[in-house]
Amino acid sequence: MTKSTDGLNELNGHIAATSAPIGKPAAGYEYVIATDGACSGNPGPGGWAWVEQISGAYQAGGEAATTNNRMELIALVRALEYVPTQADLLIRADSSYVINSLTKWAKGWRARGWRKADGKPVLNKELIETLLNLYEARTGHTEIEWVKGHAGDAANEFVDRLAVQQSHIYSRK
Repeated sequence: MTKSTDGLNELNGHIAATSAPIGKPAAGYEYVIATDGACSGNPGPGGWAWVEQISGAYQAGGEAATTNNRMELIALVRALEYVPTQADLLIRADSSYVINSLTKWAKGWRARGWRKADGKPVLNKELIETLLNLYEARTGHTEIEWVKGHAGDAANEFVDRLAVQQSHIYSRK
């Protein structure tokens, strides 16, 4: 890991940790995860990030040529890979696309052979399929909460900064 000028680390997909909880994690969960994605242009260089608010563990990465939706999806995939399947979990995300894909649309898309209602193929199918499989494999109590982006939520602001930083790193690659 190398230090950047804004005080965050170039994680390149490695897991790091802060020295304290991030924000005010909701009580009653073993894990509280906040996720975000960013893209400089859409498509363009992008970044993704998640933070486990109770422990301060976090991870971020990116791609040189991607979309914001891909970065949002990857953030949640990586977070779900981190959290034990049996743990009680609160997922906090500002992406309606990710939340709706997971909770409303994906099962129907899978039943239709990964086609939308209009018959067109689902974009980001591999990521959404991975996300759905990880979500369905969970045995712990799992809830999802939409968070308004850029509205002062400490965890959302933290992962936004990480994701944006990663998009800048990948714009130089």
